[in-house]
Amino acid sequence: MSGHETPDEINQRANEKARKRKEVRDRMLATKTVEKGLLIVHTGKGKGKSTAAFGLAARALGNRMRVGVVQFVKGKWETGERKVLDRFPDQVTIRTMGEGFTWETQDRARDIAATEAAWAAAVEMIEASRGPDPRYDMVILDELNIVLRYDYLPLDAVVETLNGRPPRLHVVVTGRNAKPALIEAADLVTEMTQVKHPFREQNVKAQRGIEF
Repeated sequence: MSGHETPDEINQRANEKARKRKEVRDRMLATKTVEKGLLIVHTGKGKGKSTAAFGLAARALGNRMRVGVVQFVKGKWETGERKVLDRFPDQVTIRTMGEGFTWETQDRARDIAATEAAWAAAVEMIEASRGPDPRYDMVILDELNIVLRYDYLPLDAVVETLNGRPPRLHVVVTGRNAKPALIEAADLVTEMTQVKHPFREQNVKAQRGIEF
């Protein structure tokens, strides 16, 4: 680049680069012809896994899609996103099946029973999405990774069910420590990386509108 370029020359060069990038992107997009339901996993130690999943739910609602949600852990939490989704009863079904984190119940057998009931609800939603009149377009299994981490459900059976989902159904799984078999089965995996968190570094408690 010459140091004597005029603003018009700089703009023209930038515009030419943008045009070439668009040509490359258009050629790439033209090769993408498959349409299918995705298995999506949000995992990692960083904040935002469930938040991102509920963002997908909001996007789906905006496209007149129907969403099923099963919450495996956060049964005692009154969350802002729950209150928003409750305003769309014709499009959203929420099954809050968990009773809190394991250290809250301190009863492993009770946790396993709650997990099994939640998984039964998840399977019911998945099966209801088959056929010519599917009940759901997207199913969110919030914190499923947590209960899989504690071996409250048989991993092989869970992965088999998710792999056998209806062809057009999107399934979103959240929670840290996703099992390798689930990551392998997924179409899209995002790992949230924690760089900084006020809870740990500044002793800031959970904030309304941020954590719940």
